[in-house]
Amino acid sequence: MFPWQHLALLLLITVHICKAQDCDEFTDLDISHAIIGTNLKIRLLLYTRENGTCGKLLSHTNLTAHPHFNLSRPTTFIIHGYRPTGSPPNWLFSLTEQLLEREDINLIVVDWNYGAANVNYFKAVENTHKAAQNLSEFIELMAKHNANLSSIHMIGVSLGAHISGFVGAILSGSIGRITALDPAGPQFTGTPPEDRLDSSDAQFVDVLHTDIDALGFREPLGHIDFYANGGTDQPGCPKTIFSGGSYFKCDHQRSVLLYLETINRTCTSKAFPCSSYKDFQDGNCLSCEKFGAAGCPVFGHDVMRWKDILLNLRQTKVFFTTNGVSPFCMTNYRVDVMIWNEDVRWGYITIKLHGNDEEAVATIDHSAAKFQKFKETRLFANFDKDIGSVKKVSLQFSTGNVFKPKYKLRVLRVRLTHLERDERPLCRYDILLKENKEVTFRPILCEESNF
Repeated sequence: MFPWQHLALLLLITVHICKAQDCDEFTDLDISHAIIGTNLKIRLLLYTRENGTCGKLLSHTNLTAHPHFNLSRPTTFIIHGYRPTGSPPNWLFSLTEQLLEREDINLIVVDWNYGAANVNYFKAVENTHKAAQNLSEFIELMAKHNANLSSIHMIGVSLGAHISGFVGAILSGSIGRITALDPAGPQFTGTPPEDRLDSSDAQFVDVLHTDIDALGFREPLGHIDFYANGGTDQPGCPKTIFSGGSYFKCDHQRSVLLYLETINRTCTSKAFPCSSYKDFQDGNCLSCEKFGAAGCPVFGHDVMRWKDILLNLRQTKVFFTTNGVSPFCMTNYRVDVMIWNEDVRWGYITIKLHGNDEEAVATIDHSAAKFQKFKETRLFANFDKDIGSVKKVSLQFSTGNVFKPKYKLRVLRVRLTHLERDERPLCRYDILLKENKEVTFRPILCEESNF
């Protein structure tokens, strides 16, 4: 039997097993449905550890009809957004699988594809209110069967984030948590809180922004708002319209991919409170004192560890950076440079950390840094990976000026401080950097007086 025949047989067996188990699947529509327009219909698909790959359609009126639906367990709702082509979200299976692997919960996928699949975006927006009313009635029924509303977590993507907010508002903010992944901006920007998600819609609301200059919402909406890479132009996403559909949706969809890696703890991204992304990039917002001994919050599923602190702060805006591909998390260092050139130098620094057969790179080039004699210049370096034990460091200085004379940067001291681990900084003294020439050295532990 040829390999493709083995695969075909395996797929056939899988299909028969699913049919035998009477699995219910997410509604799969196509562009023709969206062009004609679809009327709202809500389907609630239940997944638990007992039926992790076989969805069960829940009744909106008879909760006891489904033996796997145990109301003594926490319940998480996943609510998708606008579906202009009618296809199921490509991230849905991964999100369902990883949440169930992480926690023993009732996981309910809210399938409102009939209603979200419509080339008329305004009609889909209108349907968000109707979908929220339907969901809130279902949750009220859960409460009548002694479900604890504080243990309900709603994960809403794009329009689904606002649906979560509307549900929370109808239930007077009694549900435990809303996680909003790049809440939709069009038709919601500039509206009052009752017409969009806001922090009063749940006991705790955490929000991720990845596309604030197009499909997402720009302003803070929750108790904590995370801005990945400033909330715009996610690394690895297409930069021109010639890339097709991914040019329009990549930044927006990145929110789900970033959140996914926090569920299984593939990645941990520390986020820093700041008033602007520029200040964050310039290294002006690296203090975590306002969070006390807990330190700066991490983005994603585990942010609940900071809940009490964040509720006291009322509203917190934080920033973090990511790689362009998975694993998305980066490693942050504070880099302090002091020179002894007589003249001021402006330029960019590239740093490489060398470990055992691995290398991490950070290029600090968002704006030219100012280097001045005997004054410490603070830089914020984001490395593409974490090097557990740094053996060597490479530095390269550049001005970006092609036609001007090459400069030298006489470094009196460079100090690298790891911002995720509590360990002694690494230093090096008296280095001569010739423009565009890489210099490699072995760092030493900084003297106590230097930090």
